[in-house]
Amino acid sequence: MSIFQPRPAISATPAASAGFADRDGVARNLTGFTEADKAALVAGMEHPQRDESLLGGLELFLDNASKAHFLNTLKLEKCGEWLGEAAPDRLQIRLNEIARQSQHPAFAAFRTGLARSGGLERAYPKSKL
Repeated sequence: MSIFQPRPAISATPAASAGFADRDGVARNLTGFTEADKAALVAGMEHPQRDESLLGGLELFLDNASKAHFLNTLKLEKCGEWLGEAAPDRLQIRLNEIARQSQHPAFAAFRTGLARSGGLERAYPKSKL
């Protein structure tokens, strides 16, 4: 082995090594939805620079779910509820916008879970007027 061979690239962030680098990685994490996947998503949500890949991955995940032969509404509701609880306040409106993009039952199930989480109400409480 030569000393002049380049080293393999090392990821600068732990979230990138966990599959959060792009929207496909986010969609994979949402599809798997294990504890490790959730940890990678939470790590990615800590950085506002990764918001676009998170939201793009969520759109891809919901599009894939709407095209699937079997619609797992319970999983989509749980995913929506978890994201509503785990996502920071800055993402709550964008999550609701994505959930309302389509009338397909996959989006409706995600929207139901998101509403059940109460994330939007926590982020933007109702006025006392």
